[in-house]
Amino acid sequence: MFDLKGKKGLVVGIANQHSIAFACTQLLSSMGASVIASYANEKASNFVTPLQAILPDVTFTQCDVCCDKQLINLIELTQAKFGQIDFVIHSVAFAPLEDLRGGLLNSSREGLKLAMDVSCWSFVRLGRMAEPLLNPSSSLITMSYLGSERAVQNYNLMGPIKAALESSVRYMALELGEQGHRVNAVSPGPIKTRAASGLKDFDTLLERSTKKAPLKRDLSTRDVAGAVLYLVSDLSLAITGNTLYVDNGYHVVD
Repeated sequence: MFDLKGKKGLVVGIANQHSIAFACTQLLSSMGASVIASYANEKASNFVTPLQAILPDVTFTQCDVCCDKQLINLIELTQAKFGQIDFVIHSVAFAPLEDLRGGLLNSSREGLKLAMDVSCWSFVRLGRMAEPLLNPSSSLITMSYLGSERAVQNYNLMGPIKAALESSVRYMALELGEQGHRVNAVSPGPIKTRAASGLKDFDTLLERSTKKAPLKRDLSTRDVAGAVLYLVSDLSLAITGNTLYVDNGYHVVD
């Protein structure tokens, strides 16, 4: 059994009870960790507010990761409540629907810049801002996808952005490793979340991955949270700069 009593940290990107960020928050909290969890905007708050009754010990707050002022407020809240922290979990991705569904060649400059800012650069920015609060051997984790290294049908502009995110993980691991901190990505297989709903023919992608993966089972957000739990814990002290696949083994097949 994992024991995270005494560990404190941030989970950024809760959208609703079906989101990976919520599963991570729920599991880490159940293992004794103290958590501040953020959601993007007022629209998300309608889905997140009921979750406070499920997780009364978690502090929920709004934070648009593209807004430096809100990120500063999040860090200041974290410092005021916890002082120092042991983990940061970044589970945020977005692309304008017309750019996501139009193919990479047809994506707009503005859409690509926004998707990169939300989905990749925000992790770098968050890592930089949180660094002064990090306890020794802290863990920073973000969410990627197989489309970062393979051309996945309909993943479009998010593929290059996730590739940039995974590259950022490696460089952040190099830089923060000097202070003993770990930086990793978790790469889940297809799961029915709010973010996934924007992908064209997502159900086909989900069916294909379930059928072809070595483990013939449905993938859940709880599976992803379990990997995050491991990376937050002291059992992963020697692991950094990696992408951990949580996809029932789908990444090893064609």
